[in-house]
Amino acid sequence: MEVNSANEHWDLEIRSNDNLFNLHLKDVWHYRDLLWLMVRRDFVSFYKQTVLGPLWFFIQPIFTTIIFTIIFSRVAKIDIDGATPVLFYMAGTVAWNYFSDCLNKTSTVFRDNASIFGKVYFPRLIMPLSIVCSNLVKFGVQFLLFIVLLVYFCFTGQAHPNWYILLFPVIIVLMALLGLGLGLIITAMTTKYRDLAFVVSFGMQLMMYATPIIYPLSTPLKRGHSIIVYNPMSGLIETFRYGFIGTGQFYSFAFFYSVVACFVVLVLGLVVFNKVEKDFVDTV
Repeated sequence: MEVNSANEHWDLEIRSNDNLFNLHLKDVWHYRDLLWLMVRRDFVSFYKQTVLGPLWFFIQPIFTTIIFTIIFSRVAKIDIDGATPVLFYMAGTVAWNYFSDCLNKTSTVFRDNASIFGKVYFPRLIMPLSIVCSNLVKFGVQFLLFIVLLVYFCFTGQAHPNWYILLFPVIIVLMALLGLGLGLIITAMTTKYRDLAFVVSFGMQLMMYATPIIYPLSTPLKRGHSIIVYNPMSGLIETFRYGFIGTGQFYSFAFFYSVVACFVVLVLGLVVFNKVEKDFVDTV
């Protein structure tokens, strides 16, 4: 019995050859339930067998802030534009942790999920998107800790939030896009060069010191100042801190440069990811 192919209607058509700029966003929306399941899995599995569980969300930024305050404020006596050290370092730590987690975990998404990708079809972009969303939960918990400290210091007159705080949602989205874009580029490269995974973990530590986290952007540096200014995270961290704490200033060039850099990196990352995802299983 012959089947008339003209009358067949498929819910989903998978093609091996496709346009690099076709990101299959419609398929991503169709699999949004899978995205939610991936976010829930990442959150539950990471802390399932730990003693303190989600309390690690608070412990890490608290200890980092204490260490930064002692070393860089008390010992090194770095000028932080008159800000309260605890708030200054907490703001930088919380914001940096979100970007760092997005980049680090996205950069190994092909390697870590090769067995799943080789067995069943779903939009590959679901995996890195789930990482960004699950890290947003962790950021939200740490951000609440920062808000508690901010409210206390506002009542004591040591913090002065301003209207730039309205840029907060934009800053978070930009940090997510930048971490996602860089992570997609790196994960595409690690399919052939496994050593990059080690370089990324070390490089993130160096990048943190090239970002105004332990010092403000106004700190005069004899060397490397241009590297800090043209670091896409610099404008975002400085604007985030200025909006909530009120010390320092808003650097319009650094912020708008960060906006452009984030979108350029994201587009480049999506194109590279879309190209490599078609045959990465043969090389991983």
